[in-house]
Amino acid sequence: MNGNLSSDDFILFQKYIEEQCGISIRDDKAYLIESRLSKFLVKFSLESFEELYQMLSQQKNKALAEDVIDALTTNETLWFREKTPWEFMTETLLERYIQEIRQGKRFRVRIWSAACSTGQEPYSIAMCIDTYLERHGIKDITLGHFEILATDISSTVLQMAKRGKYDSISMARGLDPSYRDRYFRQEGRTWALDEKIKNAVQFVQFNLQKSFSNFGKFDLVFCRYVAIYFSESFKKEIFKKISFSLVQDGILILGNSEVFFDYKEDYDVKQYKNTVFYRVRGGKG
Repeated sequence: MNGNLSSDDFILFQKYIEEQCGISIRDDKAYLIESRLSKFLVKFSLESFEELYQMLSQQKNKALAEDVIDALTTNETLWFREKTPWEFMTETLLERYIQEIRQGKRFRVRIWSAACSTGQEPYSIAMCIDTYLERHGIKDITLGHFEILATDISSTVLQMAKRGKYDSISMARGLDPSYRDRYFRQEGRTWALDEKIKNAVQFVQFNLQKSFSNFGKFDLVFCRYVAIYFSESFKKEIFKKISFSLVQDGILILGNSEVFFDYKEDYDVKQYKNTVFYRVRGGKG
């Protein structure tokens, strides 16, 4: 077995990954493909990466294709990642949404967590809303008025997310003890999420290259720290599609350190503290 990735092999896999899920692997990241995919050579007793590519290109083994994407996908995530997006929700958005529900201007609020990984972001959204309602003594509006969709290309991470069980290392990454004590119970070495929060999130496997039209319209979209892995053309395509998936005045939130320059055709850029958000321009929704 030749476990070395040649330059020609790298180009083949680089193109394959971008075609399948939009991830752009830079030339200096060839070692990622070699290190993360070498296990498939052993598993299938293959002699080279070229043979692995041929298996993938025949498109007969969908499970293998999914496993390869899983292996190359970065699933970095935290609870309540960065402070200001959640302050923006609790200090601005939720009050407006609740008033509009009470006034009959809307029946529900739809929120999409794109590239949700193992579930920390959508569950943080649900906990944020539930805590806000309780702290403000709100009884006429419940978590059921908020529909939270969470998607990811990886079936593996979605299975983990649906279980709602996390180890101590995952729990320590951004989760305030007050949220842990309120919404989790310890079961041996793992922490199990409260059923109310679990049931507030719908998880769906989804490739962002596909059409968003079946999901309907959203009031708020979190698409944080995923576009950084995509080519510039695919980034533009995704943000364009999101603009048509937002209701009038709907909002797109990216990561605080992400920069989206080519927004003017579809969005107005706004800022709340250190969070930059994008409000879809009139007529889109």
